[in-house]
Amino acid sequence: MGKLEGKVALVTGSGRGIGRSTALKLAAEGANLVLNDLDEGPVDTVVDEIVESGGRAIAVPGSVTAAAFADRFVDAAVAEFGGIDIVVNNAGYTWDSVIQKMTDEQWQAIVDLHLKAPFDILRAVLPVISAAAKKEKAEGRAVHRKVVNVSSVAGLFGNPGQSNYAAAKAGVVGLTKTLAKEWGRYNVNVNCVAFGFIQTRLTEATAGEGAAINVEGREIKVGVNPRLFEAVTSAIPLGRAGTPAEAAGSIAMLTYPEADYVSGQVVVVGGGIEG
Repeated sequence: MGKLEGKVALVTGSGRGIGRSTALKLAAEGANLVLNDLDEGPVDTVVDEIVESGGRAIAVPGSVTAAAFADRFVDAAVAEFGGIDIVVNNAGYTWDSVIQKMTDEQWQAIVDLHLKAPFDILRAVLPVISAAAKKEKAEGRAVHRKVVNVSSVAGLFGNPGQSNYAAAKAGVVGLTKTLAKEWGRYNVNVNCVAFGFIQTRLTEATAGEGAAINVEGREIKVGVNPRLFEAVTSAIPLGRAGTPAEAAGSIAMLTYPEADYVSGQVVVVGGGIEG
């Protein structure tokens, strides 16, 4: 029996990187997964990995910023697995510029993705959670559910060129702390992980102009200049970037029964970095 046997977990942005590692980690502990990614192919591959390993998972691909996505995501979980126990708001990317060059589109896209989408999903989840909590209370039992929102050290300390991302991730902290107070009566633990430098396709060391990803028709530059990559990692007390598996471990530990009395907290996962 895993720590999460029979629990139903929703994970956004789970086709690659931290989200993929989180999905696999939760599945290994016995959770049933409802997975999302903007791209259908990668998330279907993760679903196949879980199913082939004896787990249960479904995919709900699409943009988390789409108007009807949150309801579709929640409805899929209830229809397939009968409820919701864990929500991990992980989906994201960065679209950087110094403030004088940042467009309204850049600002709004990142704020919608990193702050409004988690808000929409959690608002859609609440009726399911509250109904289950009321039923459990009437039966004389308590079941802890978990929300883990993904923030960043940029949201705690700021980062040049990321006013949109830093503002959104700071908002995630405020959302987390507020819902920890609002949802305690439903036995929901709401916490946040603030990642430092985690090595994914978005942060790989790339020479020259670097690589780009296509996000809903937008070409977004990704990657980090090798010299900047070396400077950033040398400033981390542990001397290296984190791995997706390490990042996923920090998310997973907040979903375990051992964290049933931990709520409203921000766990900095940055190898000792403090700003």
